[in-house]
Amino acid sequence: MRSIKSKFEVFRQKTHIIIYGTNTVAGRLFDLILLGLILLSVLIVMMETVKGFDQKYHDELVFCEWIITIFFTIEYLLRIISINKPFRYIFSFYGIIDLIATLPMYLSLFFAGTSVLTTIRALRLLRLFKILNHPQFSSQSIHLKESILASRGRILVFMYFVLISCVIIGSVMYVVEGAEAGFTSIPTSIYWCIVTLTTVGYGDISPITPLGQFIASFVMILGYGIIAVPTGIITAEIAKNTLLKKSFKKHCYSCGSEDHLDNAKFCQNCGSILDE
Repeated sequence: MRSIKSKFEVFRQKTHIIIYGTNTVAGRLFDLILLGLILLSVLIVMMETVKGFDQKYHDELVFCEWIITIFFTIEYLLRIISINKPFRYIFSFYGIIDLIATLPMYLSLFFAGTSVLTTIRALRLLRLFKILNHPQFSSQSIHLKESILASRGRILVFMYFVLISCVIIGSVMYVVEGAEAGFTSIPTSIYWCIVTLTTVGYGDISPITPLGQFIASFVMILGYGIIAVPTGIITAEIAKNTLLKKSFKKHCYSCGSEDHLDNAKFCQNCGSILDE
């Protein structure tokens, strides 16, 4: 009994190293195979919607999809078994995505057409960020995240202003144009305003009166400025954070390199001790 328990513990440890160990050769190989299967799975689902291709290779596509689904199911169970705190993984961001990505094919046994939802597996490609665990890559990801979070207040205020503007302009267009031009209600007019303001311009509703066309022209011009504002807010925050981080960046006197993380103690190029 004790030997079985010890063998299981060894199995858990080896499995944990392969599945969670992105710094090991076996771990990286596993992750690359996993990403390849995710891409293949999404491609198969896409090809199933092409009628000519699906009619010719339907059975082969379904067979491949089930093989991949079984692999993902085993992988999901191994992730739970090989971790010390399984519930932490199950209810984590990646754990929920892994579960959702596994379910569609099983649901298709009871509900027809749900196998198409396997395209959700594309979300699992987010693991690429964990595989590319390069210090500079991680630093830039954190930098972008911090900039977006720092800008969220201004962006929310801006979006609130845009929403209020759409309600007002939509209401005005409903009065100016009326049902004859397709502005049958204020919600429909607000829809037109949003479509015009974002420069999408479906053309399903368009003003016919001179005043309505003048307002539409104003909204179109306003749209170009509105698109630039959120980009400018985030860009300014990124530039601010970059300037701030550069002033605190550690310098290596041996090789002159400055491309280090804030908590780095040794130079990543020559291995020398960095100045504090």
